[in-house]
Amino acid sequence: MYKFDDTLEFARKLDEEDILRSLRDRFYTQENVLYMDGNSLGLCSKDAEKYVLKAIDDWKKYGIDIWTGEECNYFLYQDKLASLLAALIKADPDEVTVCTNTTINIHSTIATFYKPTEKRNKIIVDDLNFPTDTYAIYSQIKLHRLDPEECLKVVKSRDGNFIYEDDIIEAMTDDVCIVFLPSVLYRSAQLIDMKKIADAARERGIYVGFDLCHSIGCIPHDFKDIDCDFAVWCNYKYLNGGPGAIAGLYINRKHFKKEPGLAGWQGNKKETQFDLKQEFEHAEYAGGWQTGTQPILSMAPIEGSLNIFKEAGIENIREKSLKLTAYLMYLIDKKLVSYGFSYANPTEDSKRGGHVALVHEEAIRINKAMKANDIIPDFRFPNVIRLAPVALYISYQDVYEMVERIIKIMKNKEYEKYDGERGVVA
Repeated sequence: MYKFDDTLEFARKLDEEDILRSLRDRFYTQENVLYMDGNSLGLCSKDAEKYVLKAIDDWKKYGIDIWTGEECNYFLYQDKLASLLAALIKADPDEVTVCTNTTINIHSTIATFYKPTEKRNKIIVDDLNFPTDTYAIYSQIKLHRLDPEECLKVVKSRDGNFIYEDDIIEAMTDDVCIVFLPSVLYRSAQLIDMKKIADAARERGIYVGFDLCHSIGCIPHDFKDIDCDFAVWCNYKYLNGGPGAIAGLYINRKHFKKEPGLAGWQGNKKETQFDLKQEFEHAEYAGGWQTGTQPILSMAPIEGSLNIFKEAGIENIREKSLKLTAYLMYLIDKKLVSYGFSYANPTEDSKRGGHVALVHEEAIRINKAMKANDIIPDFRFPNVIRLAPVALYISYQDVYEMVERIIKIMKNKEYEKYDGERGVVA
């Protein structure tokens, strides 16, 4: 599908043809620094900064009227952001909201959908997902006074790298009530077949939810087609919403009448919220899963960033992301294999997320040497260096230059200067 060569001139030619290249100037990049960690924390954009400063100015100018004043109505800000986010997953705007963080949103959705009975009380997870997902589900099972060792059904990977959908489906026995999986594995960048999983779960009367942290903003989803029951995600990776940005939540509209598992006053019907009744009146849309007062200064940068996504188009972003990662794998094959490198991510476009999982037995030390050479990667224990050439602000020449710097590190054995201990934040 792709035809590459390994020259600098070719990388420059690809950049000249890139329809998204002008968007790079909207982000705060550092001179000579190759930022390949946007799958952990996206870069700050000038658009995000603009909306944060606007929110601060509105607070200074309007005080309490920031919530409902004619000039700055932030009371339903979450609904405005939801409308922009919904376009990325082809959901209805009222099926999406922003609130709390990913882990709390997992607690909220599991608390909503987990109604265990004596015969049906198991939740399926995989053994490769980011651990906070399992921690939250483990906790929710314990809150029902059940034994997680019995009720948490962990489907183990055959090879330690990938989830096999058929294995998940085989585990969907009559005692299972929920399946919760990642859309993209944080380590190997595998994009799972969400529709296949959701269809199989629905046929068996099982609720299914997905963690979109490593796909949203990089991969377009079609939730009308997938038709899962719920989903959660963070907004600070590919969506560039800022460190620890408020998270996202999707509730399929067929479940709007369900009582939220974690209720709070911001989930009350807006018409009666300030009647301050002691009886909760659930707002029957995704906003009904709100809990406490929304943090406006955490929400504001997301609006700026999402405006860039609206302008760029998520399909165009996906197309460039796939080409960038394919180009990186090509250069690894051509130039880095002789130094002991490989990659542990899928090569097929339909099965790959937005990063490349570069593998080396000296990954910890090489990762440190890369940072010393102004490359910002992301290490995952024990031997993976994650490299995310984010479509909005990474060029093909950046990818080429990164590989050249890695070659220099290996030729000069620069990594030998560093110890093999990983940092507190890997």
